Amino acid sequence: MTKIITRFAPSPTGFMHIGSLRTALFAWMLARKSEGTFILRIEDTDKEREVDGSIAHIMESLRWLGLEWDYGPDKTNPFGSCIQSERLETYMSAARDLIAKGYAYPDPFSAEEIDAYRRAAQADKKVFLFRDHRPTQFEVWDGKRPLRFKVPEVKRMQWHDEVRGDLSAGEEAVDDFILIKSDGYPTYNFAHIIDDMHMGVTHIVRGDEFISSTPKFISLYSALGISPPKFVSLPPILREDKTKKLGKRDGAKDILEYRADGYLPEAMLNFLAFIGWHPGSDREIFRPQELVDIFDLSGIQTHGGIANEEKLLWFNREYVQKILTEDEFFHYIEPAFRGGVKARGFEYNAEVLRRMVPLLRTTIGVSKELTTSVVEGEYDYVFVDSTIEGNALVDKKSTAQETVTHLEYLHSALTNAAPWTALSLKELLWEYATANGRGAVLWPMRYSLTGREKSADPFAVAEIIGKESTLHRIASAINLLKGL
Repeated sequence: MTKIITRFAPSPTGFMHIGSLRTALFAWMLARKSEGTFILRIEDTDKEREVDGSIAHIMESLRWLGLEWDYGPDKTNPFGSCIQSERLETYMSAARDLIAKGYAYPDPFSAEEIDAYRRAAQADKKVFLFRDHRPTQFEVWDGKRPLRFKVPEVKRMQWHDEVRGDLSAGEEAVDDFILIKSDGYPTYNFAHIIDDMHMGVTHIVRGDEFISSTPKFISLYSALGISPPKFVSLPPILREDKTKKLGKRDGAKDILEYRADGYLPEAMLNFLAFIGWHPGSDREIFRPQELVDIFDLSGIQTHGGIANEEKLLWFNREYVQKILTEDEFFHYIEPAFRGGVKARGFEYNAEVLRRMVPLLRTTIGVSKELTTSVVEGEYDYVFVDSTIEGNALVDKKSTAQETVTHLEYLHSALTNAAPWTALSLKELLWEYATANGRGAVLWPMRYSLTGREKSADPFAVAEIIGKESTLHRIASAINLLKGL
């Protein structure tokens, strides 16, 4: 298999949302499947938009998801820095070569003059093309003015996209664009092509918004005398209402906010992979290496994928409940549980949490939910005796006296119960509960142990709080009923 070289090239603007990370994931999977190379490149030539700390944030986000790179800002490589602002001489050298070949020239116009040309074209209901105003003779570039690309040949452009197939665009799509800005920094349109050339990138994985710019890129490839890499244009990620692309204003979160909420990186990868790609089967849960093994460009769809957070929660719940081992699950929920217990004012006990694992595993979708539940008092019964009301102990189909009888039976039976597990306790009491009405028997047991209308089944609760506490609470409930 030919080794593929891909890159993920974000701008350090302080925000990493799922659209960016999906691009990184697809580029990473494509490279890893061929045992190729995945490059992290930082495109920081727009200094006005740069946010301090963004490079570290980008690397932390990728590493959280397990998308490790072979070359990047923190790793040596054979082609120099992976940060564009540290590669300026590379772009200047390429610019000088284009000037020498007659394919680049200094922009002779002011911003006001260009705006006037643009307004005139609009008035004439024409497409504004800078090449229509290109000077016949070029001055020597002094580095202080923008340097523009001179299109070698104005013609209809045709190219192949690995997802979209054969594409083309008319002559109006090709124009003289800026290569180097007046501040000395290259534009994206120029820098990424030079970088891809030097880094040997074979496949450009990108959003479909770059399709319209491809004719310009092809024209520059031709001027540079290089063969274009393969284009892999991903479908857009849509809002849940499918009306437009998901953006920051639509509530798109930074990827590390999902980590803070307790989402597993494996679940997030699984979720991202299925936005605009399909494995060709009904199976949806795949480990990261399994995604690499089955990934194929033919599975990428052309229509937009939906960013459905309910689906993300479903993926996380599947991992939490079905894939994590018991020990992995314990370590997953432990920080969330500990935080909630501390906020509630109780003392954290790891053994108590261990006993709660079977119960929590059936209810938790994401660990943040556990913190919320603990803080709201849902699990207070684990730490302290419950406050109960006598009348609430009686099932609607039973009486107070009958309830006392049932609780006394439970107390007697549980006194000598062994082993003390939810399963053994259920086996011990189930026949009696069935014969006398499960609601009439199990409701007062549940309520006396938890003090809540809704909780886990009483056998699980009894195992969690232990034998001594269980017998004490049932005895207190009996006394409460007898005092009515």
